[in-house]
Amino acid sequence: MEFASRRNLISKPEKPSGKTFKIGDHKRMDATSSERDQQFRRRLWQLRFLGSGRVRPERHRRTKYGTKEELVLSINALHEHKIEVYADMVFNHKGGADFKETFKAVRVNPQNRTEEVGEAHDIEGWTVFSFPGRGGKYSNFEWRFFYFNGVDYDEKSGIFRIIGENKNWSADTDSELGNFDYLMGANIDSAHPDVVTELQKVSDFMIDQLHYDGFRYDALKHVSREFIENLSKAISDKHPGFYFVGEYWKDDLGTIDYYLEQTDYLINLFDVALHYNFHEASKNSEFDMRKIYEGSLVSEKPQKAVTFVDNHDSQPGQSLESWVESWFKVIAYSLILLRKDGYPCVFWGDSAGINENKYTGIAPQLEAMLMARQVYAWGEQDDYFANQKLIGWIRHGDADHPNKLVVLISTGDAGELTFFVGKEYVNKTYKDLSGKNQPITIDGDGNGIFTVAPGSVTYWVAGEEAD
Repeated sequence: MEFASRRNLISKPEKPSGKTFKIGDHKRMDATSSERDQQFRRRLWQLRFLGSGRVRPERHRRTKYGTKEELVLSINALHEHKIEVYADMVFNHKGGADFKETFKAVRVNPQNRTEEVGEAHDIEGWTVFSFPGRGGKYSNFEWRFFYFNGVDYDEKSGIFRIIGENKNWSADTDSELGNFDYLMGANIDSAHPDVVTELQKVSDFMIDQLHYDGFRYDALKHVSREFIENLSKAISDKHPGFYFVGEYWKDDLGTIDYYLEQTDYLINLFDVALHYNFHEASKNSEFDMRKIYEGSLVSEKPQKAVTFVDNHDSQPGQSLESWVESWFKVIAYSLILLRKDGYPCVFWGDSAGINENKYTGIAPQLEAMLMARQVYAWGEQDDYFANQKLIGWIRHGDADHPNKLVVLISTGDAGELTFFVGKEYVNKTYKDLSGKNQPITIDGDGNGIFTVAPGSVTYWVAGEEAD
C-alpha cells in the first residue's frame, strides 16, 4: 500500500520488500489515511471492473493481490482505525488490450509529438478492450480505437497519433516534447464525450462501492486539465470533502501555480520542487540549507502542497531516479514531518526497505519522528536559520498540545544553537527525542543551548513531557 494521512502520508516502492504489517502499526505511526499502491492499482484494474489488464475473469475471480471483496474488507478495516484510503487513478492510458484492430494513424516524432513523420496510413494497434468474461456486470462499455488518440505499437515501435474527426492530442497538457499528452500504451482521448461519461462512472464506482475517501491522480502532466477539473468538480458536488492529490512531475513552480489556477484549486499537488531540493542538498555538501524551501510549492501555497522525500518514481532504477542520499534522509523527513506547513508523505520504502536496491530503510527514525509529530509538532513556528549548514526551528504548541518542540539540523560539523523556549521553562530540562544527546537545562532567561552531531538532526522537548 501507499499510506497517507491528513497529518502525513506514506507511499510504497515500485518493488516492495515483502515486509508485512498490521493496520494498527500505521495508526501508531500517525497514518490516518492511505493510498493504494501502484502495483495494487494495476491488479485492481486487472480484476476487470475498471476495464483493463490481462487477468481472464472467465477463469479467475481474484488477482495476485486478492478479490474485490477482500479489497472492500481491507478498506473497511482501515476506516475502523480512522485511516482514510485514497485510490491511485490513472486516466491517461490503458494497457493489456484483448484484441488488435486496424485504424488510420500517423507516426510522430517522439521528441516533438506535434511533428508528423510521413503520411497517415492503416496500422494494427492494441485498442480493443472487450472484457469477454465480465458479462457487463460492472459496465457494458467496450473500448475501441476511436476512444484513444495515440498508441505506441504497429509491429514496429514508435508513437502514432490516431486520425479521426475532432481527434488530436489534448491541447491543455504539458508542453514538454511539443505536447506531452502521450505517455504509454493506448492513450485515452479524454475529450470524447463517451469516454468522459465512462470515466465518471468508474469514479462513482470507486467511491460508492469501494468506499474510497480520495483520489491520487497519476501523471497529470499527460492528462487534459479541463477533464481533471470537470471530473473533480462533479465528484465534489456529489461528495463534499472528497480529497484530491495529483502527481505533476515538474520542477517549476510557475507551471505548478498555473495548473492549480487552471483547475480552480480543487487539487493538491506533490511538491516535486522540494524533493529536488532534498536531492541536491544530499549530493552537494555546500548546499545552503537556508534555501531548502526555495522554489517549493509548500513555501508559496502550503495548503496545496503534499511534501515528500522520495517515492516509487525517484527510487534507484526508475525513469525519474533522483534518490535522496542515505545520510540526508532523516534530515529531509524532519523538514516535512516536524514543520507546520504541508501535508507530508512518507515513502513505504523508507520504512520497510527496498530489496532490489539493498536498502533497509530508516524505520526506527521514522517512527520516532512520527511520534514526535503526533504529540509535539503543533502550533506556530519560529525559524532559527543560523547559517548555510545549521538551521532549526521551534514549534510552540497549541491549547490541546501545550508542549514546545525544538528541532536542530546540521549538514556540516557538530553544532549548537541557542533557542528561546520561554520563561515558563526556566531550570527545566529538555530531552533529545532522537536519542543522540544528554538532556540540557534551560537558563534563567528561558534560553537553551541545543546541540547536534555532524550531518544529523535532533529534536527536543521538556523532560517531564518526554517521559
